[in-house]
Amino acid sequence: METTLTGPDGLFDGPLDGFAGAHDEQLARFPVREPAWQPVHTVYVPADRVTAEIVQQWRHAATDLLHRLLFTPAELAALFELDPELAQPVHDRVRRKLHAEPIEDLRIDFEDGYGLRSPEEEDGHAESAAAAVAAMHEAGTLPRRWGLRVKSFADGDPLRSVRTLDGFLTGVVRRAGRLPDGFTVTFPKVLMEDYLRQFARCLETLEHALRLAPGTLRFEMQVEAPQTVLMLQRSAGLVPSLGGRLAAAHFGVFDYTAALGLPPDEQRLDHPACDHARHVMQTALSGTGVELSDGSLAAAPASDAAADVHALLRRHSALVSHSLAHGFYQGWDMHPSHLVSRFTTVYAFYLACYEKYADRVRAWQERREAAGGVLDEPATIKTLVAALARADRALC
Repeated sequence: METTLTGPDGLFDGPLDGFAGAHDEQLARFPVREPAWQPVHTVYVPADRVTAEIVQQWRHAATDLLHRLLFTPAELAALFELDPELAQPVHDRVRRKLHAEPIEDLRIDFEDGYGLRSPEEEDGHAESAAAAVAAMHEAGTLPRRWGLRVKSFADGDPLRSVRTLDGFLTGVVRRAGRLPDGFTVTFPKVLMEDYLRQFARCLETLEHALRLAPGTLRFEMQVEAPQTVLMLQRSAGLVPSLGGRLAAAHFGVFDYTAALGLPPDEQRLDHPACDHARHVMQTALSGTGVELSDGSLAAAPASDAAADVHALLRRHSALVSHSLAHGFYQGWDMHPSHLVSRFTTVYAFYLACYEKYADRVRAWQERREAAGGVLDEPATIKTLVAALARADRALC
């Protein structure tokens, strides 16, 4: 081929000086990784309520609700307005899931859900929570992902936060003989960017002291303040500066909406202000390998009456659907009843689109139009393949 800029050897110097350095920076900031398993939810339980039987307790409560009020597929379909063809497969999957793995990700809460306690009391609950984790690990009931939420550095007492983490991890390692797989720690109310780097250094120091493999201790930041959203918008190098320790970003709906001055009835996950924050999270963290999680519905059924339980399940399902439609595939569950609406909505979401997505991928591979004359772009195909992989992991 005759060319103007490149010589016979294909070399082209000068204008591309510095490309190698820029490409190395790209790979550091936006690493290419195979999508990993991500839980569909995180269950938050105050530290003083965590026992070795917590998973069984939530399983029993959620299963009892399903059997009492949604025993048949038709009842499930009517409540959640499912396609009748999905009623049986969704009901079967929910029932099996509650039996086999009711909690995919457990977070032992030492922050808002726990409140202010005396130093002695918090030390005691760090010990008892560590004992519960070790017992679950031995019994094979520890969720695939687990950890704790510490107090925020923004409260002005970082030593309390680090002491609880230290005591908890030391207790788990001592009792279990090692740190069980799947650990993470949630770091809330990030009002200053440097708090993240300080916390990452604490994890590195604790990791060394406990003789854990480098990179074992990772954390989730909570995005629950307008300051944090602005931080994500302006700090392109935030993730690399944390040395690979930032695993996820979780949205905190109530602190965020309260900070904006929204009235109590508008402090909800599907408020447009929350959509804005989530979209900033997606934009700022896209391609970095940092997982995203939505927040919660802080409500339980008003009573055990069917009408009250159904109202709560419908509301929670609507919020889960809103999150899924906005590309947030994980959220928080705060009550055993949420397990029923969470798994029902997630399974229905994936089953409803699976075959359609698979056909579009096959059509692309076969260089033909998909059903309805759809001509997909490469970026859409990449998204469809990722969606199918996510569905396979969720539905298995």
